[in-house]
Amino acid sequence: MSDTPQNLLIRGVNWLGDAIMTLPAITRLREALPMTRFTLLTHEKLAGLWEHTAHFDHVLTFAKSESPFVIGKRLKPEGFDAALILPNSLRTALEAWHADISRRIGYAGNWRSPLLTHAIAPRPEAIPMQKRVAIDIEFRLINHLQPQTFPATAHHIHQYLHLAQHLGASTQPLAPQLKRTGDVPAFSATKQPRPYIGLIAGAEYGPAKRWPTEYFIETATQLIEQRRAHMLLLGGPGDQDIASEIADALPGDHHTNLTGQTTLPELVTALASCDAVLTNDTGPMHVAAAAGTPVIVPFGSTSPDLTGPGLPDDPNSPHQLLRTTADCSPCFLRKCPIDFRCLKEITPTDTVAAVKRVLDQQA
Repeated sequence: MSDTPQNLLIRGVNWLGDAIMTLPAITRLREALPMTRFTLLTHEKLAGLWEHTAHFDHVLTFAKSESPFVIGKRLKPEGFDAALILPNSLRTALEAWHADISRRIGYAGNWRSPLLTHAIAPRPEAIPMQKRVAIDIEFRLINHLQPQTFPATAHHIHQYLHLAQHLGASTQPLAPQLKRTGDVPAFSATKQPRPYIGLIAGAEYGPAKRWPTEYFIETATQLIEQRRAHMLLLGGPGDQDIASEIADALPGDHHTNLTGQTTLPELVTALASCDAVLTNDTGPMHVAAAAGTPVIVPFGSTSPDLTGPGLPDDPNSPHQLLRTTADCSPCFLRKCPIDFRCLKEITPTDTVAAVKRVLDQQA
């Protein structure tokens, strides 16, 4: 595009992990448009993610109950001259259309192309996370197929970089990084000796993403006994039962359970303060990695090729991504329809060794 926007609206995505995966595109946009004012429009539940960060000049929020018309009417006086719409929904295109923003850039499809001034065709390299049906799972198991893998170019950070290039941004990928400001509060919930190991045993998407609770307990117990590690249990309110079960089973006072007790900015600070984080494939996994903390992640029903933390296919990655050999992986289902073999085969022995590798690299 020939005209450089002066007042850019970026419509953010609605999930925590996806929000982190948009950061490379935001960074590249900042490089390309250093004089442009960046305003983020985000769901109010994610507003805290951007506290103490320097990615945007201004952050606007909306509530789930607000209609696209109401949001557009509220945006109109802001005088935006361009909108980069990162989600693919009809609703988000309607918001920018009702705001009468002259340039509206987003992916085509979902009945929204007429609402966009620049409807971008899907990337040829994009691979949708299509849930497997029962007959497909059965076929793969009977024929002993290998777990499906994908090229690095299929990773979701490329989806957002591809959109950003239509405002002049480079598509060269880089690891998501939360650019924190100098007024970030220090984490002080525990004064225990290091190392701090974060544990995130829940997963909002569903149980198919959750490594067995007893495996978390066994891993944490071994790390306490062998490394005198202090376990920091973290997660959202929906993870409290699992975290309490883990905390009750751990020896001594080598743990602090903050699950469901932190705000989003506090969660970012706590994750950044850990030496390593053992986590399921969750939003906080992406936050920890972007905050500079190595993560150890058992992957079963999902694929690190598509939504893994950090820079895709990075030979120098500090993260330990543990893959299953289950034939039916990845299935992308919320609940496992068979025997949960994908995550059960990744053992505490595997994760203890992976955590030790991370800690030894820091020594």
